[in-house]
Order: sequence, then C-alpha cells, then structure tokens
Amino acid sequence: MYLSIIILPLLGSIVSGFFGRKVGVTGSRILGCLSIITTTILAIISFFEVGFNNNPISINLFKWLDSESFNMVWNFQFDSLTVSMLIPVLVISSLVHFYSIGYMSHDPHSQRFFSYLSLFTFMMIILVTGNNYLLMFVGWEGVGVCSYLLISFWFTRIAANQSSLSAFLTNRVGDCFLTIGMFVILWSLGNLDYSTVFSLAPYINENIVTIIGICLLIGAMAKSSQVGLHIWLPMAMEGPTPVSALIHAATMVTAGVYLLIRSSPLIEYSSTVLLICLWLGAVTTVFSSLIGLFQQDIKKIIAYSTMSQLGMMVIAIGLSSYNVAIFHLINHAFYKGLLFLGAGAVIHAVVDNQDLRKYGGLISFLPLTYTVILIASLSLVAFPFMTGFFSKDFILESAYGQYHFSSINVYFIATIGAAFTTLYSVKVIYLTFLANPNGSVNYYKNAHEGDIFISLPLVILAIFSIYFGYLTKDIYIGLGSGFFIDNSIFIHPMREILIDTEFGVPTIFKLLPFILTILFSALAIIYPEFLSNSVSNFKLSNMGYYIYGFFNQRFLVEFFYNKYIVNTVLDLGGQTTKILDKGSVEWIGPYGFGIALVKASKTVSGLGKGVVTDYALYILIGACFYLSIFTFISIFFDLANSITLSCVLVLLGANNYVKLSKHNNINENSLTSSFLWPWSNTKEVSKYTAKHQNNLICT
Repeated sequence: MYLSIIILPLLGSIVSGFFGRKVGVTGSRILGCLSIITTTILAIISFFEVGFNNNPISINLFKWLDSESFNMVWNFQFDSLTVSMLIPVLVISSLVHFYSIGYMSHDPHSQRFFSYLSLFTFMMIILVTGNNYLLMFVGWEGVGVCSYLLISFWFTRIAANQSSLSAFLTNRVGDCFLTIGMFVILWSLGNLDYSTVFSLAPYINENIVTIIGICLLIGAMAKSSQVGLHIWLPMAMEGPTPVSALIHAATMVTAGVYLLIRSSPLIEYSSTVLLICLWLGAVTTVFSSLIGLFQQDIKKIIAYSTMSQLGMMVIAIGLSSYNVAIFHLINHAFYKGLLFLGAGAVIHAVVDNQDLRKYGGLISFLPLTYTVILIASLSLVAFPFMTGFFSKDFILESAYGQYHFSSINVYFIATIGAAFTTLYSVKVIYLTFLANPNGSVNYYKNAHEGDIFISLPLVILAIFSIYFGYLTKDIYIGLGSGFFIDNSIFIHPMREILIDTEFGVPTIFKLLPFILTILFSALAIIYPEFLSNSVSNFKLSNMGYYIYGFFNQRFLVEFFYNKYIVNTVLDLGGQTTKILDKGSVEWIGPYGFGIALVKASKTVSGLGKGVVTDYALYILIGACFYLSIFTFISIFFDLANSITLSCVLVLLGANNYVKLSKHNNINENSLTSSFLWPWSNTKEVSKYTAKHQNNLICT
C-alpha cells in the first residue's frame, strides 16, 4: 500500500505524457484523476494506521550510492509528520485534477497538462517521504522543475516564460545554500540519513549547527517565498489557475516549511536560527500584507496572502511550535486551495479577466462561487470557529506566551499583518461581488457557474475550510496529544510553551486579533461606500501618488535587484566577454592565429620573384639551416650517450668493489682509492681481479 502511494502518480504521469495520443484526451484525464484519487484514499488510510497507532513504516528499495565511508539507500519513511503532509498534498492534488477537467476542457494540450500535474504530485511525495536529505533533495529539485513546466505551460506567452524563469532562477539561490548545508552535514557527521543526523545533533558544535540551520533556512526562504527571495511568487500567477492552487496550497511553497519542521531535531540546538526564523516570519507577514493591499489582480492578491500565511508558519517554527506550524500548514492548504479555485471560477466566468476593478455585481451570477470565497476568506482572516482560526490565532498567542522581548514584539507585528490581511480579503469580496458592475457587458452576458467538475471541488474544500480545524485541533495542538510521540518532530523541553499559551496569555491579547479583524472589515467597507471621494483625492495627491506607487511596486524590491544586482552581474559578464572571449582569447586564439598565417603566407609568397639566383640563395640557406640542425642534434645525442655511459660505469664499478671488499677484506684506503674504477688505481684492481676471478662479476 505504501509503495503504491509513491508509484501511482508517476504511472499516471507516464501514461498521460507518453501515451496521451493512444489513450486520448478523455482517457488521459480519467487515468490521471484515478491515479491521484486512489493515492489519496491510500494516504488517508495510512494517516489513521501510522498516525493514530504510532507505527512508523520504512521502505527500503535499493542502494543508490555505496562507498567505503558513505552509503545512500532509496529509503522512504511514513511517520506522523509524513502522513500529515500527505493529506493536504494529495487531497488538494486530487481536487485540482478533477477541477482541471472542466477548467482546461478547451485546451488542446490537456494530456501534457495532466502529465505535469501528476509528475508534480509525485515529486512532492518523494520530497515528503524521503528518509534522508539526499532523497529529499531529489524531490526538492523535481518540484522546482515541475513548477517551471507548469508556470510556462502556455509557452507562447512571453509573460509566462519570464515568470517560469524567475521562479526557476530564484529557487536556484536557495538550492545552492541547501546544497552547502547538506555538504556541511556530510562533512561533520559523515551521513545524510535523518535518524543519524538527528541523533548526533546534540553533540555537534553549536556554530556548525547554526551554519547548517542558516543554509537550510535560506533554502526554505526561496521555496516558501519569504521576504528577500519572494519575487517569483506573484509572477507564478501566469500559469493556469489550477497550477496556482496546487503550488500555493499544498506543494511547492509548503516544501520549505516542511524542510524546517522535518529538521526540528537539528535547528532546536541553535537559538540563532530560531531567532532569525521568528523575525523573518514577522517581517514577511507585514511586508506581504501591505503589498497585497495595493494590488488589483485577484490572483496576485491571493498569492500575497499565501506569502503572509507562510510567514505565520515560520513564526511558529521560530517559537519551536512545530506542531502548530504543521497544523496551520494543513489548514491553510484547504482554504487557500478554495480561494484559488474560486478565483479561477470567477476568471472562467468573465472571459479570463483578472482585474478586480473590472468586476462588480457578480453575486447575482455566481452565488455558489461567492459563498465559497466568503467561507475561504473568513477562514483566512481567522474568523472564530473557522478552520484558520484554530491555528492562526494560536500562533499569535504562542508568540505572546513565550514572554520574551522578541516574541512579544513579533506578536504585535504579526497582529498588524493579520489586520491588513482582513483589509484585502474584504476588498476582494467587495469589488468582485458586491460593488456596482464595472466591467464590459460581455463579461455579464455569459457569466455563469461552472459545471460539476468546477463546482464539486469548491463544495468539498468549503466543508474542509469550516470543519477541519475544529476536528483536528486536539490531534495536533491539544494538551497531552501523543500524535507526534514517534519523534517525527522535536521540541526542546526548555522551549515548550504549549501550556503557557493555553492558560497564561491574558484574555485581551487573545481577543485583540479578532477585534482588529472586525474593525478593519468595517473600515474596508466604509471607505469605498461612504468615503470614496476622499480615497480618490488622496490617491491623486502627490503624497498619495508616491505612497501608492511605492506599495504597488512591491517596495521597489525588484527595481533594487535589477539595478544593483542583475545589471551589475550583466555588466561584469559583458566586460568579461569583451576582454577575454572577444578580446585576448580571440586575438591569441583562432582570430590572431589566422591573421598570423595570412601574413606569413603573404611574406612567403612575396619571396617568389622569378629570379633564379634568389632561388639558389634560398636553397643554400635552407640546406645550411637543416645541416646545422642535424649537426646540433647528433652532437647533443653523442654527448648525452657519453654522459649516460660514464654514469653507468661509475655505478657498476662502485657495486663491484663493494662486493670485493666483502669477500677479500680490502682495506679502507684501497677501497677508497679504487672507488672511481676504471680511471684510478687500475693496478690494484687488476691484481685483485687476477687473484679472485671467480668472485668478480663483469658486465
């Protein structure tokens, strides 16, 4: 069963990709959906078998690398953390596959699309189930490649190609540091297996643990779109909407958070890494919320909300609340998948337009879509008793419950970020469904709800967004829960704050996020309804123009990168090419050699003047030249032979007299005087030679 969870998505991808023409469009869709749905059912069974029974399963397939000091095996492990991650990955993937049947029904390349989706899911499963860092890295890189293929699926669009390259290259920065971290682990511990690394982590020097943790964190920053390496995330919206849902809800962006949670037994021994995680998550939350507030593309707003929620998860990791982080990751997957698929239903209904300013009044045409987006938005802003409420508010309370200066400051920063999340969530609902119609008449003529393939996944995800958090709260963050008793995550006893969070946080600080949510929701409705002129006048003022432009252009981060990093590297590369490739190397190499040959040929051809005496002179000079060369070579070889022969004779003479001294007791003076035989003391040597002919060996 467990091996089937890994293999089935790969089989679905191979059939759709290589045999798509044989099975046809319908066959490709059916096989792709069946493989993923079957895998999802098996994953749910494994969740109950492994998670509730605390019965980890390990599968060894074959050896990958085998040397004297390093062995690597294709080993897959199913523990509580693994099966918890498989639930959102496979549930969202199966619903996205089903949704894509309707959404991509008019696309002529749907076989390729379903092949990429299944391959994406397979690589994420490899990443999650791998039992060592090297196997995890295989899935890590595979997810990056699949994201490139899916974002650029409509490869005839220039923006799609640019976005896919941005995602691919930005993630290469994180991959580089992740590779360095793996090399440091291998250098310090000699192994990459999770069990070996984590068991030896307490005995490693803290500075080495910090270096490893920072490298892993930078890798996670790129994958999970934390501030600084976030620029690829909004650009990834150029892909089809089902791809956006799969990337943002359950696969690529969650990979970095999963890496940090999986490495909890390692980074728990570095307070520096935890502190960096704490502040990085807080800055990311506010940063992305402010940018999302000033965007007008519905998918980009939801993308920045993803970045904000990932910041919340990194805050939980910085607080050593790994169980809360994985709980929020799972909850977020369901309501974020619902938001993206709901946005896809809106875009599909209004002829692929994504600009919020051209929507309005769609509640009459899309009542089901309005309902599910409202449910997802309530869960996103952590409205009481929705799925997001049970994890998001608990992260904020945990920040206050640690009672450190940094964590309390992070509590207030993250609370402000959550309030801004409320603003743009209300903005999406209001401008899309409740405001007066602002779009073309053509948008509303054909606006309608999607078919069963689009509507059914929305309903299922809406149910998850309402009930999942309540049903699983005690499993993941309940007091005394033994779900992670198999040590799949590790919290140092000195950093355990669950009880303080549950009972020690003042009520006012527990209610503050909810109070701000209500206030900012009211503010988001009052301004466009009653103060729209004031808002418009402020935007048109000089200060409003610069403020709006600064936030709308995403804090000018891309401008900074392009001007001071990308252009610098391009200029350096251009100058290097100009000086070396197009300069010295070319002049010394083929270009210069060719010119030299041409000049030499012209010089030689100029010697042919047709004068016989000149030719005779050339022949004489050539003959003298060759004669001198041959003479020099013969003299050189004769001298070399003489020197070599002399050396050989000296060595043989020394060897013979050593033997004579042993057999005939030649006195020291005689031996010394005879050492240079045959040029010195020849008479004495002859005497001894005649007397002892049988003992002398001649060569």
